[in-house]
Amino acid sequence: MPDAHIEAAISALREILGDRLSTGASILDQHSHDEAYTTPVLPDAVAFPETTEEVSQLLRVCSQHGCPVVPYGIGSSLEGHIVPVQGGITVDTSRMNRILQINESDLDAVVEPGVTRVQLNDELRATGLMFTVDPGANATLGGMAATRASGTNTVRYGTMADNVLALEVVLPDGQIIETGSRARKSSTGYDLTHLFVGSEGTLGIITKLTVKLRGQPENIAAATCVFPEIASAVDTVILAVQMGLPMARIELLDEVQMRGMNIYNPDMPMPEAPHLFLEFHGTEAGVAEQVKTFGELVAEHGGSDFKWATKTEDRNRLWQARHNAYYAGKALRPGGNSVVTDCCVPISALAECLAKTKELIAEAGLMAPIAGHVGDGNFHLLILVDPEDASEMARAAELANQVNMLALEFGGTVSGEHGIGLGKRKYLAQEHGAAYGLMGVLKKAIDPGNIMNPGKLVTLN
Repeated sequence: MPDAHIEAAISALREILGDRLSTGASILDQHSHDEAYTTPVLPDAVAFPETTEEVSQLLRVCSQHGCPVVPYGIGSSLEGHIVPVQGGITVDTSRMNRILQINESDLDAVVEPGVTRVQLNDELRATGLMFTVDPGANATLGGMAATRASGTNTVRYGTMADNVLALEVVLPDGQIIETGSRARKSSTGYDLTHLFVGSEGTLGIITKLTVKLRGQPENIAAATCVFPEIASAVDTVILAVQMGLPMARIELLDEVQMRGMNIYNPDMPMPEAPHLFLEFHGTEAGVAEQVKTFGELVAEHGGSDFKWATKTEDRNRLWQARHNAYYAGKALRPGGNSVVTDCCVPISALAECLAKTKELIAEAGLMAPIAGHVGDGNFHLLILVDPEDASEMARAAELANQVNMLALEFGGTVSGEHGIGLGKRKYLAQEHGAAYGLMGVLKKAIDPGNIMNPGKLVTLN
């Protein structure tokens, strides 16, 4: 039974939204968890607004009643971001899914938060433009901005933070603000756009985004290559980055991950050894030169077994296999579950950090395939566990903790991509020092009632 203040909010919201405020069991269950290992918690109701004004009305009501609010995109996050740990209202933005403008000459688009990256790229196909941030999941752009998403092609095109020009945001009290503009740069005051990018729904609800677009490349070449060990693969990438080779994607998968890939993709057998998956964009001549240079670096570091994919369907199969690495890793332990973590270190420290990570995995006696966006120093650990085995769960948690602390020792961050949510909040004071306290000051100033995604990212006393 909801608390009285939440019941009062639900009653008021039903007058505004009608049957677009749901308390149905299946809807509540769907919004109780993301893709992570966090324990599910049911919201008290789920709202499906269709306009910015409805979001504003909703937040005014919830602010008046002190009712928690959790923004929800598509539920693909990995650190428990959208678990409503204090109950309240989950705000599902999936019905706010209109592409409002495509400004071809200025290379930008204005969209509602429920627009997904695939939806936008499908709309862009005939224009010769593309939206480049690709976290793998067909996530909503609102959720991608809120979690500062990135993905396989970040090394060339940047993260969500690099590709959002402006936002419309509804603050906890219902006030609607606009941050930024369609101009490519500005020197006017605080950078509020990037305050909300990565705020994980703790400061407000994003209701409109202006995002950068890029021209579709004339020529694309993708390939895989094999290395005798992780260090030589990473050293190849480091040298390529230092040379300024403009790789569009450069992904590392270790030998354990490749074993899972072969189980999950039996029609694409590959050697069970460390691999790089890579892609080059540009003119035909430019791509040919990039390929030649990279091939020479691979040979210098003992790599072999180049397999090129230039046909669109072959490239799509290759990258779909990479995007399914999570499920491929889980195929190594049917019926098991996983504890997922990611971190990011300076690229020069990546080889040593990965070597020490492999040692920690062995010491823990666990299986944990590794995949990473090696071009920017970001890697992911999928720790396979039996969730009913308390000993394994404890060892998995300790392994994740050790890897996160290792990243900090190497001058890195406890998350390059997944974000904080519930799972990594405990590391923020150590990573940010006094700056973490300032985050709390900002949270309290913008959300004094602590209704926005409470219990996540920043804790208010």
